[in-house]
Amino acid sequence: MLSSITPLGERGKGNRWWVTVTAYLVGSAVGGAALGLLAGSSGLVVERLLPGGAALPDGAALWVLAAGCALAAVWDVAGRRPPSWHRQVDEQWLHAFRGWVYGFGFGVQLGFGLVTIVTSAATYAAVLAMVLTASPAAGALVGVVFGVARGLPILAARRVHDSDSLRRLHLRMDDRTRTARRTTVAALVTGGAAAAAAAVVATTGGLGA
Repeated sequence: MLSSITPLGERGKGNRWWVTVTAYLVGSAVGGAALGLLAGSSGLVVERLLPGGAALPDGAALWVLAAGCALAAVWDVAGRRPPSWHRQVDEQWLHAFRGWVYGFGFGVQLGFGLVTIVTSAATYAAVLAMVLTASPAAGALVGVVFGVARGLPILAARRVHDSDSLRRLHLRMDDRTRTARRTTVAALVTGGAAAAAAAVVATTGGLGA
């Protein structure tokens, strides 16, 4: 995606890069919000199906999230690709539509996260967090953050104005792949630890009451 939407490429198609990228980022937020809305609503339905329709006990959701983050981290460290659809966005759109159209369309798909190839189990950990909110609004908020975070890397292509800078972008992407994976695992471990710590506080606080 980074190499498909660049100032160089957009200029060649008669589009303005900043317009395409703005549409892309808006689409990423919309896609993430849609995913969060569905996930949060699903969590709410599951919660209502619990005995008495009660919410999970204090800290239970946080423990589940901590376990999910830990499992995702182990999965990524093992170097295994998580199950997903084997499809990417349709690059034919680049030649069939205006920049803002395919920018928004690509953004929605990437922001939703589950309709293209999932390269990291962290995606499923994020969806789990949305489900555990058991709230359409809270799930959508988490989804917006998720979608925008997935969209922001496109800004790395902002200086690609010629073939040399495009080549350098590809080289940087290759060099930083391993670093990105390590950063993702570190984020999962940190998030899982934070969730576990919050679960301990919630559980002990509830017992103290």
